Amino acid sequence: MDSRGKIALVTGGAVRVGRALTLALAQSGADVFINYRSSAAEADAVVQEARAHGVRAWSIQADVSDPEAVTRLVQVIERTAGGVDVLVNSASPFIRARLAETTLAVWHTVLGALLDGPFLLCRAFAPGMVTRGSGLIVNILDQSAFRPDPAYFAHTIGKTGLLGMTRVLAAELAPAVRVNAIVPGPVLPPPGFTPEQESRIAQNTLLRRWGTPEDVAHALRYLLEADYVTGETLFVDGGEAMK
Repeated sequence: MDSRGKIALVTGGAVRVGRALTLALAQSGADVFINYRSSAAEADAVVQEARAHGVRAWSIQADVSDPEAVTRLVQVIERTAGGVDVLVNSASPFIRARLAETTLAVWHTVLGALLDGPFLLCRAFAPGMVTRGSGLIVNILDQSAFRPDPAYFAHTIGKTGLLGMTRVLAAELAPAVRVNAIVPGPVLPPPGFTPEQESRIAQNTLLRRWGTPEDVAHALRYLLEADYVTGETLFVDGGEAMK
């Protein structure tokens, strides 16, 4: 896909890995909608960074776990740009809770963001992609989709479901729309991580080092250009999945 002049939406696109994905799209020439839940200042800053690449950019607030908020988000995008050509589902609450600690509210928050939001956005935007004859959907996963983590009960289930959604959508939307997933590994330490924790995680990769959000952005740029790749899951983890 030649992304110049295309319209992209990145959920959770204002901070951390989402920010890098947003800027990769802008650098490739795509106009970008930057969805955020509460990071308004960060989203506005990314808008300015994206526009510096000569593209149009907009920040748009919506909690993608809320179906009514997703409906409003879709309406704004359709009025502004007529739809999207590239959808990156990156929004991901990370709530530590085992089964006994997972309240219904936590369950709905996590599964809403990881499954309901992507489902509703794909259902809204995929028909336009099919009509135009091309489109790309990229879902951001993590290792919990392949190595269940009971400490993050709902999160693990959500990411596993998003992996399944990736495969089903690839079959459903072919040949016009390609659907793939990216699995980042250790590319950005959580706030408060100690040097000892960072070192331990680095040693748990084959490359024995951390990557960067830009490594994940590079994978997105590859998927933009790889017109013969669909239904695939691309690991950007320094070999962590091999350990």
